[in-house]
Amino acid sequence: MGTPIIIAIDGFSSSGKSTMARRLASRIGYRYIDSGAMYRAVTLYALEAGLITSDGTIDEDSLVTALPHLQIDFEPQADGTQHTMLNGIDVEDEIRRLRVSNAVSPVAAIPAVRHALVDMQKEMGKTKGIVMDGRDIGTVVFPQAELKIYVDATAETRAQRRFKEMVEKGAQVSYEDILANVVHRDHIDTTRSESPLRRADDAISLDNSRMTIEEQDEWLLNQFKRVTGQ
Repeated sequence: MGTPIIIAIDGFSSSGKSTMARRLASRIGYRYIDSGAMYRAVTLYALEAGLITSDGTIDEDSLVTALPHLQIDFEPQADGTQHTMLNGIDVEDEIRRLRVSNAVSPVAAIPAVRHALVDMQKEMGKTKGIVMDGRDIGTVVFPQAELKIYVDATAETRAQRRFKEMVEKGAQVSYEDILANVVHRDHIDTTRSESPLRRADDAISLDNSRMTIEEQDEWLLNQFKRVTGQ
């Protein structure tokens, strides 16, 4: 489909950006990279290794020491999805649980963690032909991306989406807990000193609060066609 480009999709947690990115990548034959899953994988490692205490304190020195030994990749599945792999182990289900959601933003705010994962992400995008979503893809990881999208929706809408997704997977969660987590993560993501979430100056904004998945798919595909002239 012509010369490959980099597509960067940023936005708040549970804004639907991962679904958009994954479905577009599948549709146009690009590789999809879920940067949020990478931060979740590091968070899961920290939890499993006892580097995060019950009060949320993180043993940053030990975590930073372990970073060079963490291998994160994505493995395609028969159904067209992909699973996050941590040191060769499928952790897709574990990283989506609420205990990881509650701890991921503080972990992601650690400068050394962000630097390590940004380096990994830049390496993944060297050949272009990728769709990557996250918080700082269009501002820090790929400021040269040919297409940048900034996705938003109300906190309540995003919490409802996340709640529905987790219930469908059999998780025992409450909407109130999910909403509190969304609001808390929004605050951390937008106020942290290292690569805070913000819209790139040349990004196209999309509020998908009232859009169906099909509607946002078509909108995103049209943006891709506009930029690539296809």
